[in-house]
Amino acid sequence: MAAAPRILPVALREVSFSAGGRTIIDRISFELAAGPATVILGANGAGKSVLMRLMHGLLAPSSGSIRWSDPDAGRLRRNQAMVFQRPVLLRRSALANITYALQLARVARAEREALAFEALESVGLPHLAHRPARVLSGGEQQRVALARAWALHPEVLFLDEPTASLDPGATREIEAVIKAFDAAGTKIVMATHNLGQARRLADEVLFVHQGRLAESAPVEAFFKRPASPEAAAFIKGELPWT
Repeated sequence: MAAAPRILPVALREVSFSAGGRTIIDRISFELAAGPATVILGANGAGKSVLMRLMHGLLAPSSGSIRWSDPDAGRLRRNQAMVFQRPVLLRRSALANITYALQLARVARAEREALAFEALESVGLPHLAHRPARVLSGGEQQRVALARAWALHPEVLFLDEPTASLDPGATREIEAVIKAFDAAGTKIVMATHNLGQARRLADEVLFVHQGRLAESAPVEAFFKRPASPEAAAFIKGELPWT
């Protein structure tokens, strides 16, 4: 039986996005391949979240192109997932949030609950399976969102500032889950403004400054020998956060 087509690599060519008369993403080009965990790093307002939404298909570029290896729209939807800074959860239990996602993915009814429990176990929350998702703590809600993605076994997982509003303990738990995704072979693409988090999780860094790709480099080279003045200033804490 032939292996299913892979959706990676994805290539962005001269991608721009404008809204309200303002250019938010300005002629960005790069290619992402399977394997290395990619962190999109930059100050708040640099355009990281919009760039993630463009890749995930939630926004359409104003100009330029985004081309995946597999152009089939259905496979693209099924093989990628996105977790936001504030998790989007339904008014139902943690378990039901995951089984609903599996239903949308057309997983057989008989398999959904077992897969959902397995996903909750992967993030350390099986004991909260029947608790309403929206009464959980911020960190627990984010782990449910990650469990929902885990159950779908995506080829690519987009993470938009997934720990920005969490305390250090919850952040460590989320980062452990992200590392588990990475170890399982899912391509991680994560936006953050947190330098420490980028050091801990990235294999490669895309540094975005004022809507432009200022630098693309392996993580060690980026931090030891930044090639752009904007990146060097950001690492030193000299760029504004807003």
